[in-house]
Amino acid sequence: MFVIRLPNGHLLAPESAMDHEGQVIGDAYIEVSPADPEYARLASQAISEEEMDRRRRRWREDDEALRREFEDYLADARRDAGPGESPGG
Repeated sequence: MFVIRLPNGHLLAPESAMDHEGQVIGDAYIEVSPADPEYARLASQAISEEEMDRRRRRWREDDEALRREFEDYLADARRDAGPGESPGG
């Protein structure tokens, strides 16, 4: 999860929700204003919304390339296994 700088200057920072035993029960983003004591620390690692969008697009493209490569691998394994055999066995 990333710290995201919003156009209004605020930040969206990741925060985990914990139960009474300290176990993580969920993750969310909270909005942090420049008045917050943690703002300077978080701002130093913040990325813009545009950069986050670029990263998401790149991840999707990389995921698609990896999916195609895996499907090609499975097709080759099936072809190599021959009729009535399972790939890898």
